[in-house]
Amino acid sequence: MFESILIANRGAVAARIVRACKVLGVRSICVYSEADADLPFLKEADEAHEIGPGPAPQSYLDQEKVLALAAKVGARAIHPGYGFLSENADFAEKVIERGIAFVGPSPRFIRAMGHKTRARDLAAERGLPVAPGTQLVSDNIDDLLAAARTIGYPLMVKPAGGGGGIGMLPVHDESQLAAAVERSRSMAQRGFANAEIYLEKLMRTPRHIEFQVVGDRAGNVRHVFERDCSAQRRNQKIIEEAVAPGVPRDVIEALGEKIARVLTDIGYDNIGTVEMLMDADGTFSFLEMNTRLQVEHGVTEEVTGIDLVASQIRLAAGEPIDAVLPVPPKVSGHAVQARVYAEDPKRFLPSPGVLSTFRVPEGIRVETGYGEGCRISTFYDPLVAKVIAHGATRAAATERLSAALDAFVIEGVKTNIPALQTILRSQAFRDGQVHTGLVGEVMAA
Repeated sequence: MFESILIANRGAVAARIVRACKVLGVRSICVYSEADADLPFLKEADEAHEIGPGPAPQSYLDQEKVLALAAKVGARAIHPGYGFLSENADFAEKVIERGIAFVGPSPRFIRAMGHKTRARDLAAERGLPVAPGTQLVSDNIDDLLAAARTIGYPLMVKPAGGGGGIGMLPVHDESQLAAAVERSRSMAQRGFANAEIYLEKLMRTPRHIEFQVVGDRAGNVRHVFERDCSAQRRNQKIIEEAVAPGVPRDVIEALGEKIARVLTDIGYDNIGTVEMLMDADGTFSFLEMNTRLQVEHGVTEEVTGIDLVASQIRLAAGEPIDAVLPVPPKVSGHAVQARVYAEDPKRFLPSPGVLSTFRVPEGIRVETGYGEGCRISTFYDPLVAKVIAHGATRAAATERLSAALDAFVIEGVKTNIPALQTILRSQAFRDGQVHTGLVGEVMAA
C-alpha cells in the first residue's frame, strides 16, 4: 500500500478520498487554490498545500505545479478524483514517468476511451452493441449531409474529445445540421481543445444505464452492477440510482458479464464506468466509457457495501482483484442520489456566494467539500453536496432522500433543491418511468 497520496482535486471528491485514505492508513496530502483555502476537509487531511490562484488553469489544472508539489512532499501516488486531470492521459504519463503511481487506469486506456469514436470502434469490434453513427466528420457540407442521411434523423452532433454533455446538440432535419455542427465544433474547441465531432443516431427517450467495473493491474475485470442516470438536465446527470428500476436482473447480469469479458480481453486495469443507452424496446447501445471514479459512485457503494474509492487505491497499489473483492458482490436494497447545486431553481443559472447558513440533514449520507461560511466560487462547478439515501425498496429510498432535501438549511445562495423535489415527487419518477427527457417534461408541467 502507498505510504502517501497527493489528492489533485477539490471539494466533495477530495473530502471523499481523504476519508478513504484514513480507512487505509495512508497519509493524505491535499492541494488547494487561494479560493479554496477555507474548505473544512483540508483540516482533516494530514497535509494541505496551496497550489495557486483561484482559476483552475493556474491551480488544479497546472500539471507542473501538481507534479512539482508531489515531488517536494514525497507523495508516492497521485489520485486525480473526477474532473480536472482525471482523464488526461498526458498527465497520467508524466506522473508515472516521475516514479509516482497514478490512481487510475494505464494512460493507454485513458487515451483510447477518451476519444469517443475510437471507443465506439473498440466496443463494436468486441461485440458490444453500438448505436448507428459515423467516424469523425469533415467541414464539407456535402459530406456532412451524406453522413447524416446514412444514419437518419433525428441525430446528435457530439464532440469526440470530451463528455459531460458539452457540445452535444440534437438535429432533427437537414436545415439544422450545418449550424449545429459549427456550434458543436466551437464548444468542443473551447471545452476540450479538440474540435473533432461525429454524428450519432438520437434516441428519443432512452434510459442512461451505466455499469461500474473494477479491474486489477493484471487486467482481471469484474462488474459491480449498474446505475440508472436517466434523470438529466441538458445532458447533465442530477439524480442517479442503483439499481435500474424495472430492468430484469438477468438482462443486467448478462450485459455486465459481457462488458467485464470485453475489458478483461483488453487488459483494463483499474475502476471505470461503461455507459449505455437503453431504448424503449429494451435494446442497449454503447455510449462511452469513463476511466475514472464517477460522481455517482456512492449509490453503488450503498447497495453493495463496497468502498469503491478504497478499492481503487488498493488496485492501483497492485493488489489482485481477488483480494479487493474476495466475495462476489451482491445488491441489497436501493439507493438514490441527488446533486445539490448552487443555482437558480427556475433558470438553472449558477448562484455563487457565501454559505451564510449551511446545515445538512442528519442520519443520511451527505458528500460535500463545504461548510458554513465557505464561498461557492465562480471558478468551479457549483455542486454544493451529494445526498445519498438507501432503503429496502426504491420507494423507501426516494422518500428518505426527499425528506433529507427538506431538512437542508442553506442560505446565501440559491439551490436547485425545489427542482429536485419536483422531480422526486413526480408520478413518473415514483413509478420508475425514467428516461433522459423526464426532467424536461416534469419541469415544464
